[in-house]
Amino acid sequence: MVLSGDTSEITKPGQFINIALPGFYLRRPISVCDREENSLTIIYKTVGHGTAIMAEMKPGEKLNALTGLGNGYDTGASGETPVLIGGGVGVPPLYLLAKELRKENKKVSVILGFNTKNEIFYEEEFRALGCEVFVTTVDGSCGIKGFVTAAIPNNASYFYSCGPEPMLRAICDSTEISGQLSFEERMGCGFGACVGCTRKTKSGYKRVCKDGPVFFKEEVLWES
Repeated sequence: MVLSGDTSEITKPGQFINIALPGFYLRRPISVCDREENSLTIIYKTVGHGTAIMAEMKPGEKLNALTGLGNGYDTGASGETPVLIGGGVGVPPLYLLAKELRKENKKVSVILGFNTKNEIFYEEEFRALGCEVFVTTVDGSCGIKGFVTAAIPNNASYFYSCGPEPMLRAICDSTEISGQLSFEERMGCGFGACVGCTRKTKSGYKRVCKDGPVFFKEEVLWES
């Protein structure tokens, strides 16, 4: 979905918007895939009543959206050969990140992880940016068979990731390089007021919506 409007508050890849839908008390947080001066692109999966309504919307309809939410990715820590790792609906925010890193002349590798071939999306869009792209599928129907950890290049200087928590933990466990992880979480307000998406880190409790969704590998605590 491409939305037109003021996008000036979106300053970093990895930030998100929070969309109000008629008849629903809570907004829907959706990551920003791409941003232009007066428009932004979001990609979402229809998983409930809210996203089902969004999927039926027609061009010209208006949405109320809070923008520029969350703490995005820090590109300054990437080194020269960063790898971007996305799992399923965790892929979209990595596209804007890849654009920013390519502008900085970084040699970017991208790993896109899916369960099966018919779930793959945005492979060619990343290639068009000049990224080296690896696709993994759990069932082996396309690309490398297995999980994203099987495709991490040996020369990667740093990693950026977004996806389900088991995937994020597996990346941390299987790599010695530093990196940043974007967590998925149910959110009440989306801007830190309700404290409903708090998780414990090595530096205390932090809100995924306000202090995250991006956290550095070194500060993450995993539950046993």
